[in-house]
Amino acid sequence: MCLAVPSKIITKNNLLAIVDVYGARREVSLVLLPEDVEEGDYVLVHAGFAIQKVDFEAAKETMKMQLLYAAMFESEEEKMPKAGLEPA
Repeated sequence: MCLAVPSKIITKNNLLAIVDVYGARREVSLVLLPEDVEEGDYVLVHAGFAIQKVDFEAAKETMKMQLLYAAMFESEEEKMPKAGLEPA
């Protein structure tokens, strides 16, 4: 399963950009994008590559769903027995 994270382009320099991902800044490649993007645009990022431009509403909805899923996972993790689940 792959997960692409919506990210806002903060700065752009040719085929590289700095994006904001939930408050963290990362450098990503724009080489795989089929269309041009500008600062302020939202893109889906996977494995260090922006793979698709998305509008603000789609980015906002995706981020909302990912945060909801993360909260649900944390809640379920608290219910799991601890035996055998610690890292080696």
